[in-house]
Amino acid sequence: MASLFDFTTDSELLDALQLARRGQAYYAQKVNELTSDEFDEPSRVGGWKRREVIAHVGLNARALSRLTQWAATGIRTPMYDSPGQRNDEINAAAALDPQVLRELSDEAALHLNDQWRQLDDSQWKNEVVTAQGRVVPVSETVWMRTREVWIHSVDLDNGASFDDFPPELVDRLLLDVTSSWRKRRDAEGLGDFTLEPTDRPNPVSTDPDGAAVVVCGSAAELAEWATGRGTTGLRTADGAEVPSAPRWL
Repeated sequence: MASLFDFTTDSELLDALQLARRGQAYYAQKVNELTSDEFDEPSRVGGWKRREVIAHVGLNARALSRLTQWAATGIRTPMYDSPGQRNDEINAAAALDPQVLRELSDEAALHLNDQWRQLDDSQWKNEVVTAQGRVVPVSETVWMRTREVWIHSVDLDNGASFDDFPPELVDRLLLDVTSSWRKRRDAEGLGDFTLEPTDRPNPVSTDPDGAAVVVCGSAAELAEWATGRGTTGLRTADGAEVPSAPRWL
């Protein structure tokens, strides 16, 4: 039976859940604005039409639901049973009739939200394993879903914008991306970057020595660039061309 309230009493987690739900509503609005014919137009994800993005986001909710089931029951339920399952599922779902694909996307999101609601404070701390092999508390699924729905709203390429994102989401994205770059810096030979938002008091940097490429723009523009979605509105401190951002995930 679906629950109308969250069992958790953790205020920080409740705030995170609210941000994820706002993102889901924003994403669903952008999908609903598309006609069925527009599902076959290109998205902002290279090589994917909009229908592939919609299939991916819906199936991502299903995969995260497997992790919440794991946390609730203690029975190991990975996001995917094999390395190829994710792509196979996306290809199959993307071939569906647009209305069926809409229903898949909506129902998967509702199911994940209901599973979140039923986790109590102790269950939220239970550890699960992501598709990348990271061992994390199941509470991490909230951020995983948050970034999916907000960013892929933009990838639908029908009017969504990083400028629409809540400030706390933009700030979290900048910290998340630069943290990922910092962790992989030596292993992958990544360059160093300092991001200087014109609408925030402090920069975000991967460089402890101050020798980084400095990229300036609004926080939303920097988040768009850092997540691999373009260089609109940005400049470098030395006037050079804005480089491509390293991969994020």
